[in-house]
Amino acid sequence: MSKEEQVKVEEQSELIEENVEEEKVDKDQDVNEEEKDENSQEDDLKSQESLVDEIKSENEKLAKEISRLDNENQTFKDRLARTVAEYDNFRKRTVKEKEGIYTNACEDILKEFLPVLDNLERAITVDGSVEDLKKGIEMTIKQFSDALEKLEVEEIGADGEFDPNVHNAVMHVDDEQYGKNQVVEVFQKGYKRGDKVLRHSMVKVAN
Repeated sequence: MSKEEQVKVEEQSELIEENVEEEKVDKDQDVNEEEKDENSQEDDLKSQESLVDEIKSENEKLAKEISRLDNENQTFKDRLARTVAEYDNFRKRTVKEKEGIYTNACEDILKEFLPVLDNLERAITVDGSVEDLKKGIEMTIKQFSDALEKLEVEEIGADGEFDPNVHNAVMHVDDEQYGKNQVVEVFQKGYKRGDKVLRHSMVKVAN
């Protein structure tokens, strides 16, 4: 083998070794890249699993909160239903009590005036003088007044100055012997119960 051939063979050998080394380096790089990809995929998978766990945990918390709110809502509904029922019962009871009070009041009034009616009926069936009839009427009026007194109904006074709260002036007169706005005469008596005027007195007033 000539020297030139020997040099070529050596060069080819070196070239082959370089190629082999490059291929080895490339393979090592590929292996490293694959390992990196695998590690990256594992990290991504772990991250996704962690995210799923967080979502599950949040969903469980939300489910518990929804259950709690549902229970509170049902409690409020039950309370509202009871309150409405209690109010309705109270309203019915109040109406019934008012009706009872009104009925009892009417009964009390009628009980006081029935004896007056009895006396009036007896008066027109009994024969007697005018004086006897007058006495009977006076007794009936007294009995009627007693009944009003028991019901706390009192006659409105007509003496003194005119009071528009209790008097109704149906006539005016110029008379110097009376003071201005003084009640001169009563045409119809007025009555009140406490501060409530049942009927104003019809009066004549001096100007």
